[in-house]
Amino acid sequence: MTLDDVLDAISAAFLVLGGVLSVAAGVGLVRFNDALTRLHAATKPQILGLMFILAAIALEDRNWSTLLVLAPVLVFQALTAPISAHMVGRAGYRTGNFRGDQLVTDELDDAIERASKETGP
Repeated sequence: MTLDDVLDAISAAFLVLGGVLSVAAGVGLVRFNDALTRLHAATKPQILGLMFILAAIALEDRNWSTLLVLAPVLVFQALTAPISAHMVGRAGYRTGNFRGDQLVTDELDDAIERASKETGP
């Protein structure tokens, strides 16, 4: 077994893992019942799945130029996914699209009430 065979096997395993995580994210989006739990399913497995798939592509191609193309994809996804999830979470909270009985702590309630008093009705 050569080094190329080992790298190909690792690349294939990463592809399968990335695919499984992406499917898990999709199932979470369909199965979970409110915006807060759905955004959790949409961000965490998606980023990890993307990391595995990009690593598989880099291992398969074994070229620096490919790595230079893949790095910005990962960086921009890692930067934008949490921000978009944060905005979706806030929108879901403000529109009441969440189950309050599943919250352990509701830190946003005080902040929204305080902001409402400052701006008036």
